[in-house]
Amino acid sequence: MKRLPIPDDVTGFEIDADVKQDLKSLPKTLADDVARNLVMVARLLDSEPEEAYNYSRVALRLASRVASVREAAGFASYMTQRYAEALTEFRAAKRMTGRVDLWPVMADCERGLGRPERALAMAGEPEVKQLDKAGQVEMRLVAAGARADLEQFDAAVVTLQSPELASSAIHPWTARLRYAYADALIAAGRADEAREWFVKAVEADTDGSTNAAERLAEIDGVEFTDALDEESEDEGAEAVEPVRRQIDKDDVGDDRMIFEDEEDVEEFYDEDDLEVDEDYDEDSFEEQPKQG
Repeated sequence: MKRLPIPDDVTGFEIDADVKQDLKSLPKTLADDVARNLVMVARLLDSEPEEAYNYSRVALRLASRVASVREAAGFASYMTQRYAEALTEFRAAKRMTGRVDLWPVMADCERGLGRPERALAMAGEPEVKQLDKAGQVEMRLVAAGARADLEQFDAAVVTLQSPELASSAIHPWTARLRYAYADALIAAGRADEAREWFVKAVEADTDGSTNAAERLAEIDGVEFTDALDEESEDEGAEAVEPVRRQIDKDDVGDDRMIFEDEEDVEEFYDEDDLEVDEDYDEDSFEEQPKQG
């Protein structure tokens, strides 16, 4: 079996306690080898998902009867859009552990396979009630995405309307939920309302998990650009530092700002513009007829 290179600094101490417990069913030498491959999966999953996938396959060949290995292989397949493989691995992990926390990502795999109806069916299964709050929010996001896949845009908006969306508290999933709601409003032709929710998503997105600031800039006619220095013909055109400038109306027909990065966009908006209404709640939503 082909072995992939693993840096010397990789140790089994980097894996979660639950995974270590799973690996205790293996001989120590084998457990250490599997653990090192799982660490590489975790390290590379976001930045180099294809490489993470390769390491996950090694771990899978070494210990296919370990639930944590099946779960890691599932996420590596999911991140590389191998949705059929991911669904197989997630089902195996669920069968081995009896846990339901993978239910939302399993439903999203159904979407990836072009089966949004199946994802919606999963959103109504008893497993959803066993999910924690974060899991229920994830399931709501997947269900709204499935509605959008079916072009049921108003229904997608209604699906996302929830106490979690109405709450002013900030949780790890808040920015993504507000962003998804704004995006659903855009698809439903309600751009004015969408802008308000993109503002709220920017306020909650402290770690850059969404491109809400960029979407807000698009709505407000703000663009990003790089300027090229064409002064030197001998050396050819060379890139210069991006510049901030305002385009004259005569140039483009409207009044737009061009910024070099998202930080400039956030500085451009007044703090009051990004302030979230602390008093808004679930009752503030306009009633929408449920579809589908």
